[in-house]
Amino acid sequence: MTDLAEIKAAARKAAFARRAAAHRADAGAGAGLLSGVLAGYRGVPLAGYMPIRSEIDPLPAMAEAAAHGPVAVPVIAGAGLPLDFSLWEPGCTLREGPFGAMVPEVDRFIEPEILIVPLVAFDRAGGRLGYGGGFYDRTLERLRSRRPTLAIGFAYAAQEADALPLEPTDQPLDMLVTETEVIAF
Repeated sequence: MTDLAEIKAAARKAAFARRAAAHRADAGAGAGLLSGVLAGYRGVPLAGYMPIRSEIDPLPAMAEAAAHGPVAVPVIAGAGLPLDFSLWEPGCTLREGPFGAMVPEVDRFIEPEILIVPLVAFDRAGGRLGYGGGFYDRTLERLRSRRPTLAIGFAYAAQEADALPLEPTDQPLDMLVTETEVIAF
């Protein structure tokens, strides 16, 4: 394991602990500010995510956005590949995808212009530490090579880190939304 890999692993471990504590204390209103941000982009194709483990829940904001335009969720095509995004709507039939995240039973793929990005940790410079698979980094790189793509990190405020061990391939966030604030980078 390289030094950077060890540093990232330690940062993830600490961030997972902070996120788990925030999740236990969550009153379920975390998506309110996210809904407000997304209201400014009504009708623009966007992708959210189906929360797993202790991730903050974007589903209320996604449901509201789905009343105004297409909303999709990520589908993992395979290791080392960018994500695909299948149309989602509240109440649609779901199946279990890789890593336990639910995905629509029937894939209808779109290319979003806005991504609500889950994460393990973030910093005030737009840095994001994910799970380590590189899925969102590859995906954002691909989408941004085609058109402007807005990456909105969604996390508990407790997931903030003073600094993150980042690499040149790590794609920056454009904005971060927590249960308490909106941070534009």
